[in-house]
Amino acid sequence: MHHHTVVERELELRLILSPEHSVPVPARLAYRTDDPYAVHIAFHINSDRPVHWTFARDLLVEGVFRPCGHGDVRVWPTKTDGRSVVLIALSSPDGDALLQAPTAQVSAWLERTLRACPPGSEGGRLGLDDGLAGLLAQ
Repeated sequence: MHHHTVVERELELRLILSPEHSVPVPARLAYRTDDPYAVHIAFHINSDRPVHWTFARDLLVEGVFRPCGHGDVRVWPTKTDGRSVVLIALSSPDGDALLQAPTAQVSAWLERTLRACPPGSEGGRLGLDDGLAGLLAQ
């Protein structure tokens, strides 16, 4: 039986509606060592059910420092009112969202995920080796 670690953090994102206008959006960041390559974000945008997005942890780690990603998810660092923030642009058939997150909070959370599952060790976390060993032992 594997023990899986979950690293969660509640934080307030801002949904950017226009250059002058944004609204607060409560969100939860989640990372699970049994899904080691992915980060999960759930947030509420004028709906009863939260909107869930899942994308590569690497994308968020890199996006704190420099623009990265393409297609559905793009992440890049910037400053607003002298504070460091990370912008996350999400696009789906249902619509697009531009979210702003405080860099310090995102970085602190990412650091916890990297301690739970260091980069490069993700493959071992998938339990493939145990599964193969089990199959071969039969």
